[in-house]
Amino acid sequence: MQPATTRRRCAGRAPERSPDVCPPHGAGMPVAIGAGRGAFSPRRTREGVRLAGLQEVQSRMRFRHDTLYASRRSPVFARNIVSTSQPLASQAGLSMIAKGGNAVDAAIAAAAVLVLVEPTGNGLGSDAFAIVWDGSELHGLNASGRAPMAWSPERFAGKAAMPQRGWDSATVPGAVSAWRDLSERFGKLPFADLLAPAIAYAEDGFLVSPIIAELWARGADILSAQPGFAEHFMPGGTTPAAGTLYRSADLARSLRLIAETRGEAFYRGELATRIAAFASETGGAMTEADLAAHENEWCGTISQDYGGVDLHEIPPNGQGIAALMALGILKHLGLERFAPDSAEALHLQIEAMKLAFRDMWAFVADREHMREVEERHLLDPAYLESRARLVDPQKAQDFKAGAPKQGGTVYLSAADADGMMISFIQSNYAGFGSGVVVPGTGISLQNRGAGFSLEKGHPNEVAGGKRPFHTIIPGFLMKDGQPLMSFGVMGGPIQAQGHVQMVLRTQLWGQDPQTAVDAPRWRIVEGLDVAVEAAAGDAVIAQLEAMGHRISREMPDTSYGFGGAQLIHKVKDGYVAGSDPRKDGQAVGF
Repeated sequence: MQPATTRRRCAGRAPERSPDVCPPHGAGMPVAIGAGRGAFSPRRTREGVRLAGLQEVQSRMRFRHDTLYASRRSPVFARNIVSTSQPLASQAGLSMIAKGGNAVDAAIAAAAVLVLVEPTGNGLGSDAFAIVWDGSELHGLNASGRAPMAWSPERFAGKAAMPQRGWDSATVPGAVSAWRDLSERFGKLPFADLLAPAIAYAEDGFLVSPIIAELWARGADILSAQPGFAEHFMPGGTTPAAGTLYRSADLARSLRLIAETRGEAFYRGELATRIAAFASETGGAMTEADLAAHENEWCGTISQDYGGVDLHEIPPNGQGIAALMALGILKHLGLERFAPDSAEALHLQIEAMKLAFRDMWAFVADREHMREVEERHLLDPAYLESRARLVDPQKAQDFKAGAPKQGGTVYLSAADADGMMISFIQSNYAGFGSGVVVPGTGISLQNRGAGFSLEKGHPNEVAGGKRPFHTIIPGFLMKDGQPLMSFGVMGGPIQAQGHVQMVLRTQLWGQDPQTAVDAPRWRIVEGLDVAVEAAAGDAVIAQLEAMGHRISREMPDTSYGFGGAQLIHKVKDGYVAGSDPRKDGQAVGF
């Protein structure tokens, strides 16, 4: 079995078009409003603009790959597919399906390999979330850890914000428990088999890929003084260059213990003891009792419909709700009138996302602590319509939080021929997380505690035993009760914004997954500040600036801020996948 290969394609942008006409963007869909074959007209109702005709367009959607954007890749079509941000992880996952496993087995194997080959974004000390279509039902898993019980507002008194690095940024890791729980509930292969490729790469080594080599060096400049970091990540006093063989006997041993005990060693065995002992030696608060108390939550999903499809996200403590809110606002703004790369389309998306973010930062926290404003208030259709009325179609604004109630992460996706699909994300948060690495284990700990607030009375205020606000989110699209697309866009604050962009490009504008991934992205920075990839074009950027957006132009190959997307979309007899050229990754299938 040979993995799918990629080919270099011509760059090229679509010619400038009138913003009032939607061209056939990669799917052969004529959708000019009011004229022409296949045209549709938005009808206005009391609820705002109804996306009339969009469901009809989707029903006859046939992906055709047009070279609208510069890219190194083509979409991959297959009956079994794995798409990740690193080729070795993709191939490890696909090998599990070839051995008789399923998509969940593939995802776990790929996730374990990513611990080795993309340590800048994740590790054994990561957190994780997953959405799984098991063939008949959608499941959501929250495998994020809680703060050590010794944490309290008093511990951080006098600080302006939570620490970004070191032990006081690390909460209990959940990724290993996610592998275990997913395997127990859905897997077909023995758990130990799933970790075999990662163990082999740890023992025998792997050649470091180019983008990871660059991010590795950047991380070391910041974190080399953190406990255990240099010993593990800077062998010989430096970071590995692209093409350098890197191995870790410590990680190999830890992975073997996890494989043999189905993760028990990490939470109640030798590895837990080592983590707690090192914390005690170097100023951390995490204890064996904190690790032993960890448990995951099968939390289901929350959703928002848009034009006949339903976007599903994990409930808070994650930022997925912001993507749902933004889509709920966009339903009332007539976005379908505009071409996907027009300034008008970008402006409406940016404004809707800013409104969603303002409420997210004000109200979203660990679900158990959202007592005043709950997710149902934030997703209330009437409330989202009222927020939409604040948008000026011609002018950027710096919105405030509303009143919904009156009074550098890794992402992967896998799908198999039997219909199982999984959207999976695990992360150390900022590059290399806390920077803390437990000696003799290779366990690098996340810095998810940085997601807490120090504002007194805020629902996300730091407390022992509490989950912090999370940026990592897996996404999943459903249509008429059936799976349509498993996807994600790793990369901190870009994730909810990226979810909105991927949904709109694939569903509203009919772009295939690779075209949608290749397209230039935008992300909100703060207030009126917006970063836009330079490939959006001078004319579009100038028009956005004229609307009042403060634009910084960035190149995707030098900025981690636009994330890395992996998409798997269902087609009639299989799947089509796209993998982000901003990463070293690859979609593979058979």
